[in-house]
Amino acid sequence: MPEKKNLVIVESPAKAKTIEKYLGKDYKVVASMGHLRDLPKSRLGVDLENGFEPEYINVRDKSALINELKKDAKNANNIYLATDPDREGEAISWHLKEILELSEEKANRVTFNEITKNAVIKGVQSPREIDMDLVDAQQARRVLDRIVGYQLSPLLWRKIKRGLSAGRVQSVATRIVVDRENEIRNFKSEEYWLLDVVLKTEEEQAFKARFYGSDRKKLELKSKEDVDKVISKVSEEPFLIGSVKRSDKKRSPSPPFITSSLQQEASRRLNMTPRRTMAIAQMLYEGVNISGRGSVGLITYMRTDSLRVSEEALAAAGSYIKEKYGESFYNGSPRRFHAKAGAQDAHEAIRPTDVTLSPDVVRSDLTGEQYRLYSLIWKRFIASQMANAVYDNMSVDILSGGYLFKASCSNIKFPGYTKLYEEAKDEESSEISSSIPELKEGERVWPEKMIPDQQFTQPPSRYTEATLIRSMEEQGIGRPSTYAPTLSTITSHGYVIKEGKYLKPTPLGETVTSMMKDNFSDIVDLKFTSQMEKNLDEIENGNENWRDVISRFYSGFNDEMKAAEDNLEGKRIKVPDELSDEFCEVCGRQMVYRMGRFGRFLACPGFPDCTFTKPITVEMPGKCPKCGSKILKKTSKNGHVYYACERGKDCGFMTWSVPTAEFCPSCGKTLFKPNGRGPLKSFCINEQCEKFVPEEKRSYHKKASGDRKSTAKKTSGTKKSTSKSRKTKKEQ
Repeated sequence: MPEKKNLVIVESPAKAKTIEKYLGKDYKVVASMGHLRDLPKSRLGVDLENGFEPEYINVRDKSALINELKKDAKNANNIYLATDPDREGEAISWHLKEILELSEEKANRVTFNEITKNAVIKGVQSPREIDMDLVDAQQARRVLDRIVGYQLSPLLWRKIKRGLSAGRVQSVATRIVVDRENEIRNFKSEEYWLLDVVLKTEEEQAFKARFYGSDRKKLELKSKEDVDKVISKVSEEPFLIGSVKRSDKKRSPSPPFITSSLQQEASRRLNMTPRRTMAIAQMLYEGVNISGRGSVGLITYMRTDSLRVSEEALAAAGSYIKEKYGESFYNGSPRRFHAKAGAQDAHEAIRPTDVTLSPDVVRSDLTGEQYRLYSLIWKRFIASQMANAVYDNMSVDILSGGYLFKASCSNIKFPGYTKLYEEAKDEESSEISSSIPELKEGERVWPEKMIPDQQFTQPPSRYTEATLIRSMEEQGIGRPSTYAPTLSTITSHGYVIKEGKYLKPTPLGETVTSMMKDNFSDIVDLKFTSQMEKNLDEIENGNENWRDVISRFYSGFNDEMKAAEDNLEGKRIKVPDELSDEFCEVCGRQMVYRMGRFGRFLACPGFPDCTFTKPITVEMPGKCPKCGSKILKKTSKNGHVYYACERGKDCGFMTWSVPTAEFCPSCGKTLFKPNGRGPLKSFCINEQCEKFVPEEKRSYHKKASGDRKSTAKKTSGTKKSTSKSRKTKKEQ
């Protein structure tokens, strides 16, 4: 009879593999592949009349896995439920306890913020009971989203269009984008002027200064007449240096990443979607095979709003900085950051588990995306413990004719943390900063050229994925685990589209938002949604009963549902067409955008009389390697993305590889990269070039052809195991 082992249940095979290596032969580690129980997809699954009792059923197609887990549990000495350390992970452990019929004594809940040997062993040695407050908070969110999704979505189907969905958080996120679009439409631009002057010293050293105002207050130049008045006045007067101020300005590093800041920075720097960012981060957390070490969890848990860092990690970072960069680059003592008010602070910030595993050390073991994201996380954490950057700031006031001009410059004196990392910005400053020669108070300088520049106030920018996440975080909409799926949902359902890096609402998104504002003001109200998040936090903290929270919400929501049914009785809301700049090649009508199973496309509005359609084309970076024309991104009728020369058949160039903004150092032609989720190493496709890469060597996959089917199955299983999106279409 085989010897009984201790059973550890986690969520994914990758995590299981890493943990089993640490625990040794006395432990068997298996994966639940996510949730094993959930609400039914075909019906509401919540008893509205009896305390909102959820009806959980075993997930379809997981009966074999459940039987296998029951068998393992029956033959185990001890059972450890080691799902993720958050609300959802706690709920999965509770469902496992119920399915496997474990007693309170046998259901040992263990958690760890990082998958390292010390953390895993410490977690297993310190088991606890399942935290029902965490479970209830997750149940409350699940039931809330189910009620909203399964009651609102059918109404949208009947009144607007079949296949639509409504969700509690997604509706607010869509509203934020729609409200910004309305701000842009209603914005009234105003004229203003900038006035710069190029000045020279007696030694012929030139520098630039900008008009500020009078010697008493700041003035705005609102017309050319205002500018001419200033120019006329200063043309008759000397320019004198009023004051010269020099000071050292220190800049401190940004804190380590939390979920929202990681998604924002990955979007800005790496052009990664939030969903992709979290998928790659999940891989780094669960474990990656590192040469000589086996499977290693490279980062701490990535769903967090805490800026806390363990003392051991702070000490390790300090030692690394002093050894690698020198004593002067260390801050001198550990730098600690404080989370904003309202943060759950359940975990540490996102950081590397071992600072000695620098990006360069593990580069050969990571895919391109894994390397780039790990590098971002590692550098941000190490930089957070480095010394401040010091800048030599110089500001000069120049007086002429009663007006004041200002010049400033900033030169780095000590790089500090900027030697390793600087945070990206959403928008660049319009302030000028040029070098300034040595000047003295009272010194005269001579104007060489006046540079008036007419400007117009600009409307607020559309949101990017990064700025929308920041806005949601600031207003308390959603939580770290919801940002990525929310953005993915509003784009996949056609409520919002990406134009370049910016998010723009579609007519469908605006129509649905308008209908929701008219009939369900609470659901799309930002303050109401933020308060609901606080209520969920109170449930988690044991200060609220989850059924009471749902009851208070449902009372108002049910009244709104009844009123909406009455208000919309016999009505059908039409979604206006979104006009394009192109015209039908058959009948000449202005074409409109439509949404199909493979995404958006252009269609003639004359359907069914005219059935002409065409794919949407997007201009890509780089030039056609055959003729030098533009490269366009196109979508085939089957939904496959490809890239082709804008000249079409006249040129004939077409490829599945993605054009980049890089150029081959050998032949100067555009470089391409694989179309997929592999390494982003670019290559040259010019056959006459010495650096030409044949098509069969361009893919990052290196499996033999005979292994493809088994590899596909294995990959499919892995994707399911790492997925954190457990909602049905209606709820999204």
